Amino acid sequence: MNNEILYLLLPDYAAHETVYLSQAIACDEQAIKTSPKYVNKIVAPTLEPVRSCSGFKTLPDYSFDTMPDDYAALILIGGFGWSDTEMTAPVVPIVRQAIQTGKIVGGICNGASFLARHGFLNDIRHTGNGIEQLKLWGGEHYTNQTMYVHKQAVSDHRIVTANGSAPLEFARELLLLLENDTPERIEMYYQFYKQGFTTLFPAND
Repeated sequence: MNNEILYLLLPDYAAHETVYLSQAIACDEQAIKTSPKYVNKIVAPTLEPVRSCSGFKTLPDYSFDTMPDDYAALILIGGFGWSDTEMTAPVVPIVRQAIQTGKIVGGICNGASFLARHGFLNDIRHTGNGIEQLKLWGGEHYTNQTMYVHKQAVSDHRIVTANGSAPLEFARELLLLLENDTPERIEMYYQFYKQGFTTLFPAND
């Protein structure tokens, strides 16, 4: 299997939701990895730079038309572009194929709401920006309210969902699925950023 992790970005994407996962893939606590297990790549509607809601511009590696069929994981990064049903229509078959071929799929914030809108959460435990938003976005296509879990991030059947305040928990669940490192080291990474340096390493007064 190709070792690329594809981050799907739409205009006005939430840049902070990419940070912890992409960092853990490419770096460790000391330096940039010389031989990472996976490689981060960006997918966007076209090859033109895609602008985040905070104003950063990212140059895609692939467009919807040029992205590979073989990759390790597909990550739907949240933001405000997901409300554009015309722009997101081509994403539906991309996600469907990813799930059917057993790839890891992640959806955070409105990326999770998109998954609800198209019925991709109907057979799995999942979370998102609250049950009410999933019901609003999903309408009649979201039929699995009983398996909604009110947690920061949930992993089930190789699909990870999270709310918009949970990029760190989202990263942890995906890193475990990807086996990017040992479970112990992944937990150390999570705790380091969750608790902070000064909590884990108090000063010796």
